[in-house]
Amino acid sequence: MKKLMRRILEATKDENFMHIIENIEVIVSKVLSIFMVIVILVAIADLGVFILKELFTAPYAKFNTTLYKIFGLFLNILIALEILENITAYLRKHVFQVELVIVTSLIAVARKIIILDLEKVGGIDIIGLGIAILALSISYLIIRLSNAKNTR
Repeated sequence: MKKLMRRILEATKDENFMHIIENIEVIVSKVLSIFMVIVILVAIADLGVFILKELFTAPYAKFNTTLYKIFGLFLNILIALEILENITAYLRKHVFQVELVIVTSLIAVARKIIILDLEKVGGIDIIGLGIAILALSISYLIIRLSNAKNTR
């Protein structure tokens, strides 16, 4: 019992505790990356099935309207790849790379704009998306400029 108590006390020391937390973070990141690879593969299969179905079953005029859905599915895969890149970058450096997060956010907002049905969306939503893009673009510029200064 004394050995167990001593181990518990040692584990609560700052150094040991932080080492345990770091190991847990690495395990969680690896599990997330495996799940993200599975999501990407399923999304690619879903995209392939959707495209084949649309090519062989939809009349020509209807296929033009489904292009937005296809673009949305492509961008979903790109977003998933960016998220996977965020996770693997964290595993490599143990630091969240803000630039990657901003790029992923820009892709997500761009996807939303591409698949946006203007007949169903109000002006305030479009203004909100515009402000989001402006804010993310300025953030990306600031990060890029600060990274460029740090590498000199």
